[in-house]
Amino acid sequence: MLLSPNQDIKGGFERRDTRSKIGVIYAITKTIAEWVFSLILLIISSPLLVTIAILVKLTSAGPVLYSQLRLGKSGREYRVYKIRTMLHECEAAGAVWAVANDPRVTPIGRFLRETHLDEIPQLWNVLRGEMSLIGPRPERPEIATHLEQVVPSYRQRLSVRPGITGLAQLRLPADSDVSGVRRKLSHDLYYIRQRGLILDLRIAISTVPYLAARFSKSMSELLIRSHGQRADRQSRLAGAIGKREILELRLPHSAGRVDTIEGVKAA
Repeated sequence: MLLSPNQDIKGGFERRDTRSKIGVIYAITKTIAEWVFSLILLIISSPLLVTIAILVKLTSAGPVLYSQLRLGKSGREYRVYKIRTMLHECEAAGAVWAVANDPRVTPIGRFLRETHLDEIPQLWNVLRGEMSLIGPRPERPEIATHLEQVVPSYRQRLSVRPGITGLAQLRLPADSDVSGVRRKLSHDLYYIRQRGLILDLRIAISTVPYLAARFSKSMSELLIRSHGQRADRQSRLAGAIGKREILELRLPHSAGRVDTIEGVKAA
């Protein structure tokens, strides 16, 4: 049976109203669940935080915690809290992306970054309502301003609160260039469109083996890193010696001539 225009309009309003109610229930449920879970995690991890704080203080100069301005929902600025993993005041000249083998990273900081233990203090941002456990990664205002110029749809990711973990964070490496940003943005926008309790639950569960794998890999590397570095130094040294021997290699020379591998030079 065909519906009259009035009935169709009414049905459309009802569907939109239903979706709106589901969205409100989802938002309230997510906020309460994340707040409770973050509080529990912060309490459980407090002994670990104390241990990390002591290690950071003993191995490098500067404060244990640091804060940075980040963009939250609707572009509101807030201060994110993390454990310091780089040299103190290493960004005095301006904000830049971290790169592979970044010389600014401290030895203990490298382990903390690889295992994401440096992000535990962000649970405080969740308790303050500035972040979610799950959502797009928060970006610094100065970097976001530049990205908005080259990636026009970048600001759409600010329609939700940023998260400690998320679809893009689990599947893709840290930002290092604009092409990586575009790929991560596609994941962030997909999450924003499809977000719901089921997707959030799957991301939360996926985060556990992801962190466990990162921790296992980092521990393995930590145990043998010094030996690997020595092997690399010996390899470079052997290569340098080999090149010098080739350059210095001389054939027996006769009167008035010096023969070399590369050619013959007149005396």
